[in-house]
Amino acid sequence: MSNLLPGQLAPAFTTQAVGGSYGDGTQVSLADFLGKHVVLYFYPRDDTPGCTTQACGIRDIWNALHAKAAVFGVSCDSEKSHRKFIDKFELPFPLLSDLTQELVKAYGVWVEKSMYGKTYMGIERSTFIIAPDGSIKSVFRKVKPAEHANLVLESLA
Repeated sequence: MSNLLPGQLAPAFTTQAVGGSYGDGTQVSLADFLGKHVVLYFYPRDDTPGCTTQACGIRDIWNALHAKAAVFGVSCDSEKSHRKFIDKFELPFPLLSDLTQELVKAYGVWVEKSMYGKTYMGIERSTFIIAPDGSIKSVFRKVKPAEHANLVLESLA
Protein backbone atom coordinates (compact mmCIF):
# COMPACT_ATOMS: atom_id res chain seq x y z
CA MET A 1 0.00 0.00 0.00
CA SER A 2 1.29 3.41 -0.90
CA ASN A 3 1.09 6.13 1.72
CA LEU A 4 0.85 9.32 -0.31
CA LEU A 5 1.64 12.55 1.51
CA PRO A 6 1.19 16.24 0.75
CA GLY A 7 3.95 17.52 -1.51
CA GLN A 8 4.36 14.24 -3.40
CA LEU A 9 3.43 13.98 -7.05
CA ALA A 10 -0.09 12.56 -7.50
CA PRO A 11 -0.15 9.24 -9.37
CA ALA A 12 -1.17 9.70 -12.99
CA PHE A 13 -4.28 7.93 -14.24
CA THR A 14 -6.53 7.45 -17.23
CA THR A 15 -9.98 5.93 -16.75
CA GLN A 16 -13.66 6.27 -17.68
CA ALA A 17 -15.65 9.20 -16.31
CA VAL A 18 -19.45 9.10 -16.22
CA GLY A 19 -21.72 12.05 -15.47
CA GLY A 20 -21.25 15.78 -15.32
CA SER A 21 -19.79 17.08 -18.59
CA TYR A 22 -18.66 13.52 -19.48
CA GLY A 23 -22.16 12.22 -20.17
CA ASP A 24 -22.38 8.45 -20.49
CA GLY A 25 -18.65 7.90 -20.53
CA THR A 26 -15.46 9.54 -21.67
CA GLN A 27 -11.85 8.76 -20.94
CA VAL A 28 -10.25 11.23 -18.55
CA SER A 29 -6.64 11.63 -17.37
CA LEU A 30 -5.12 13.55 -14.49
CA ALA A 31 -2.91 15.33 -17.06
CA ASP A 32 -6.07 16.93 -18.52
CA PHE A 33 -6.30 19.12 -15.41
CA LEU A 34 -2.80 20.55 -15.12
CA GLY A 35 -3.22 24.13 -13.89
CA LYS A 36 -6.39 23.36 -11.93
CA HIS A 37 -7.15 21.86 -8.52
CA VAL A 38 -8.53 18.32 -8.65
CA VAL A 39 -10.49 16.54 -5.92
CA LEU A 40 -10.43 12.74 -6.03
CA TYR A 41 -12.69 11.27 -3.43
CA PHE A 42 -12.62 7.50 -3.09
CA TYR A 43 -15.73 5.77 -1.77
CA PRO A 44 -16.60 2.08 -1.28
CA ARG A 45 -19.76 1.57 -3.33
CA ASP A 46 -22.52 3.33 -5.25
CA ASP A 47 -25.93 3.76 -3.59
CA THR A 48 -24.99 2.66 -0.07
CA PRO A 49 -25.93 4.82 2.93
CA GLY A 50 -22.53 6.38 3.71
CA CYS A 51 -21.57 6.81 0.08
CA THR A 52 -24.93 8.42 -0.69
CA THR A 53 -24.53 10.85 2.23
CA GLN A 54 -21.04 11.72 0.99
CA ALA A 55 -22.10 12.22 -2.66
CA CYS A 56 -25.17 14.26 -1.74
CA GLY A 57 -22.99 16.49 0.47
CA ILE A 58 -20.83 17.29 -2.58
CA ARG A 59 -23.98 17.81 -4.66
CA ASP A 60 -25.41 20.24 -2.10
CA ILE A 61 -22.37 22.55 -2.21
CA TRP A 62 -21.63 21.96 -5.89
CA ASN A 63 -21.83 25.61 -6.99
CA ALA A 64 -19.17 26.69 -4.48
CA LEU A 65 -16.99 23.63 -5.05
CA HIS A 66 -17.20 23.49 -8.84
CA ALA A 67 -15.73 26.99 -9.12
CA LYS A 68 -12.60 25.90 -7.23
CA ALA A 69 -11.76 22.43 -8.55
CA ALA A 70 -12.53 19.53 -10.86
CA VAL A 71 -14.25 16.97 -8.61
CA PHE A 72 -14.41 13.22 -9.21
CA GLY A 73 -15.85 10.44 -7.08
CA VAL A 74 -13.95 7.17 -7.55
CA SER A 75 -15.08 3.60 -6.87
CA CYS A 76 -14.68 0.17 -8.45
CA ASP A 77 -18.30 0.17 -9.60
CA SER A 78 -19.19 -0.13 -13.28
CA GLU A 79 -20.17 2.76 -15.53
CA LYS A 80 -23.75 1.43 -15.52
CA SER A 81 -23.83 1.47 -11.71
CA HIS A 82 -22.41 5.01 -11.68
CA ARG A 83 -25.07 6.19 -14.14
CA LYS A 84 -27.88 4.81 -11.94
CA PHE A 85 -26.34 6.42 -8.83
CA ILE A 86 -25.94 9.78 -10.60
CA ASP A 87 -29.50 9.72 -11.93
CA LYS A 88 -31.08 8.59 -8.67
CA PHE A 89 -29.49 11.37 -6.60
CA GLU A 90 -29.10 14.03 -9.33
CA LEU A 91 -25.34 14.23 -8.87
CA PRO A 92 -23.87 17.08 -10.97
CA PHE A 93 -20.29 15.77 -10.93
CA PRO A 94 -18.60 12.83 -12.67
CA LEU A 95 -17.71 9.48 -11.16
CA LEU A 96 -14.67 7.49 -12.22
CA SER A 97 -14.93 3.77 -12.79
CA ASP A 98 -11.88 1.81 -11.59
CA LEU A 99 -12.82 -1.77 -12.43
CA THR A 100 -9.19 -2.95 -12.47
CA GLN A 101 -8.37 -1.33 -9.09
CA GLU A 102 -5.37 0.42 -10.65
CA LEU A 103 -6.34 3.83 -9.34
CA VAL A 104 -7.34 2.71 -5.83
CA LYS A 105 -4.08 0.79 -5.50
CA ALA A 106 -1.96 3.69 -6.83
CA TYR A 107 -3.51 6.02 -4.24
CA GLY A 108 -3.17 3.45 -1.46
CA VAL A 109 -6.86 3.20 -0.64
CA TRP A 110 -7.34 -0.50 -1.57
CA VAL A 111 -7.03 -1.95 1.93
CA GLU A 112 -7.95 -4.95 4.02
CA LYS A 113 -11.21 -4.36 5.85
CA SER A 114 -13.23 -6.49 8.22
CA MET A 115 -16.91 -6.87 8.96
CA TYR A 116 -18.61 -9.44 11.17
CA GLY A 117 -15.29 -11.24 11.69
CA LYS A 118 -14.56 -11.64 7.98
CA THR A 119 -11.75 -9.84 6.20
CA TYR A 120 -11.91 -8.63 2.62
CA MET A 121 -10.29 -6.06 0.34
CA GLY A 122 -12.11 -2.80 -0.26
CA ILE A 123 -11.82 0.95 -0.65
CA GLU A 124 -10.92 3.10 2.35
CA ARG A 125 -13.03 6.26 2.21
CA SER A 126 -10.32 8.84 1.44
CA THR A 127 -9.93 12.14 -0.38
CA PHE A 128 -6.96 13.66 -2.18
CA ILE A 129 -6.79 17.33 -3.14
CA ILE A 130 -4.34 17.71 -6.03
CA ALA A 131 -2.72 21.11 -6.59
CA PRO A 132 -2.56 22.75 -10.03
CA ASP A 133 1.07 21.59 -10.41
CA GLY A 134 0.06 17.92 -10.00
CA SER A 135 1.32 17.54 -6.44
CA ILE A 136 -0.83 16.39 -3.56
CA LYS A 137 -2.05 19.35 -1.52
CA SER A 138 -4.13 17.53 1.11
CA VAL A 139 -4.99 13.96 2.11
CA PHE A 140 -8.03 13.00 4.19
CA ARG A 141 -8.27 9.35 5.21
CA LYS A 142 -11.22 7.55 6.82
CA VAL A 143 -13.44 10.53 6.07
CA LYS A 144 -16.81 10.80 7.81
CA PRO A 145 -19.42 11.03 5.01
CA ALA A 146 -21.47 13.84 6.60
CA GLU A 147 -18.38 16.03 7.18
CA HIS A 148 -16.68 15.37 3.86
CA ALA A 149 -18.05 18.16 1.64
CA ASN A 150 -17.23 20.98 4.03
CA LEU A 151 -13.76 19.51 4.69
CA VAL A 152 -13.04 19.58 0.96
CA LEU A 153 -14.40 23.10 0.51
CA GLU A 154 -12.33 24.43 3.44
CA SER A 155 -9.20 22.77 2.03
CA LEU A 156 -9.67 24.64 -1.24
CA ALA A 157 -10.17 28.05 0.42
